[in-house]
Amino acid sequence: MHLLPTTTSSDVQEEQPSLAILPVGSFEQHGRYLPLITDTAIACIISQEIASSYSVHLLPPITMSCSHEHAAFPGTVSISAKTLYAVIDDIRASLARSGIHKLVIVNGHGGNYVLSNVVQEANVNGPAVSLFPLGADWDRARGHAGLVSDRHADMHASEIETSILLHAAPELVRDGFAGADHDGGSRPFLLVQGMSAYTETGVIGFPSHATAAKGKAVLASLVDSFAGHLKVGLDG
Repeated sequence: MHLLPTTTSSDVQEEQPSLAILPVGSFEQHGRYLPLITDTAIACIISQEIASSYSVHLLPPITMSCSHEHAAFPGTVSISAKTLYAVIDDIRASLARSGIHKLVIVNGHGGNYVLSNVVQEANVNGPAVSLFPLGADWDRARGHAGLVSDRHADMHASEIETSILLHAAPELVRDGFAGADHDGGSRPFLLVQGMSAYTETGVIGFPSHATAAKGKAVLASLVDSFAGHLKVGLDG
């Protein structure tokens, strides 16, 4: 699996895309069977699927973000929300200088709450930036793929993430997911206590239900849903 786009400058000149796609992942624990790059890989996979169906300028991923709730688990690395905001704002400004004034942020990590503020502020003068997938996009994909768990139960290293990787990058999935199910409950103080208060393994959800077929169906649904983000003024 290749996480980085291989487009040349000549390719961009010929295609003249008006919209860029920026995958944003993380570098955080995903249990014993998924790698620290899981969110980055998934954001890249979704972005590559979009780029294969729409005329867009695919950017390389941001690989570290706001994973502070995972700090108790070895290997996790975070940057601050203000740093993530600044990096994306710089990227957006650079794109605009090159003539690309529309941006879709493909977020692979649920803890990147600041991205909603990035989008909110960027659109004050008209549609310029969108965040994808939104909750409704994920829910539609879950229904289309026949996932057993819902978004709350399927929080981390679980059915949907494992399914996507089983389909698109099976070499990243190690043995052990079939026996790693864990119900994390309601998790009312997740932002205060972190993930370790609700899981010893780092897993919250039911990865035993994951299949490659579900992952393929999830991605197909997301590619279809992406059209809706173009219809609100990001298509030119």
